[in-house]
Amino acid sequence: MPAAVLGPRGRTITEQFHAFDARNPHVYRALEHMAARRLAAGATRVSLKDLFEDLRRQLPYGVAGLNNNFTALYARRLISEHPHWAEAFELRRRRAP
Repeated sequence: MPAAVLGPRGRTITEQFHAFDARNPHVYRALEHMAARRLAAGATRVSLKDLFEDLRRQLPYGVAGLNNNFTALYARRLISEHPHWAEAFELRRRRAP
């Protein structure tokens, strides 16, 4: 198993994600709403990277700390909470904890 990838202050991406998510619950709610709208409009695939960029444009001053490394973790959370969306997101095997 590969060694953990550490970021600022020696935290893993997963630890950074959980800290960010706890401080910014509105980000997940916005991504969830955006994904639901796209799927309701007939999309069969949804890109979390696209949702991130749309979210950055929609929020007046962006979201400090919205790290592209979090896209896979948000996709996994969306699938966990909405299993019927699993086919809409492409996931790869995680290399880092």
